[in-house]
Amino acid sequence: MFSFFKKKQVQEDVNYFPIELDIHSHILPGIDDGSPNLETSIELVKGLMSLGVKKSIATPHIIGDLYRNNPETINGALSLLQAELKKQQIDFEVKAAAEYMLDSYFLELLNNGQKLLTLKDNIILTEFSYASMPDDPGKHSFAIQMAGYSPILAHPERYPYYYGNYKMYHRLSELGFMLQLNLLSLTGYYGKEAVKAAEYMLKNELISFVGTDMHHERHLGMLCEPRTKNTLHHHLSHRNWNDFLD
Repeated sequence: MFSFFKKKQVQEDVNYFPIELDIHSHILPGIDDGSPNLETSIELVKGLMSLGVKKSIATPHIIGDLYRNNPETINGALSLLQAELKKQQIDFEVKAAAEYMLDSYFLELLNNGQKLLTLKDNIILTEFSYASMPDDPGKHSFAIQMAGYSPILAHPERYPYYYGNYKMYHRLSELGFMLQLNLLSLTGYYGKEAVKAAEYMLKNELISFVGTDMHHERHLGMLCEPRTKNTLHHHLSHRNWNDFLD
């Protein structure tokens, strides 16, 4: 009987997806480690639409030693995708911002008064390195806010150096970072520790936004799995997500 009810719950929640606006993805063609070409970008957009997503703010990486994207490269790729969507009569709204690695190059942009690409108004998407803990996240948050921006920190549940110190999630919030959860983190896609960290932050109401962080077809396939949608329903159906940025 237990097995019967478990299967019924999956069937009932099979169409659930927590967002209509995706604020974190790598669907622009050919400018970072996301979609390699326009054809793939269109397939990823169609996949998002099948999930019920109606709008996307693409966020290509800007990383000093790897992807030195700028408004010209990003808006160029955006224009290509928008033109192809129009050509194929695909009704999907896509805009672009960026995912800024908080490295020395980013601080250089701030110090030079470079206008940053925002999700909305003065809100920017940022990330830390996975390889090493930032020496002083407060330094970055202070510099960002002094420059007139408000930072969202992408996928804090994926930074392994915080797994033994959940108090840092509270500290990041206190410093002014709004926290954004990757949807696939709740499924075990990034490992058990990421699941635990994600659940902790949700339980303690530290998460402000969620996103797909979609790079490729493997991410899309996992997002489309009925078991993924059921997991997301279990954790996220208590509120509407990303409305603030719509």
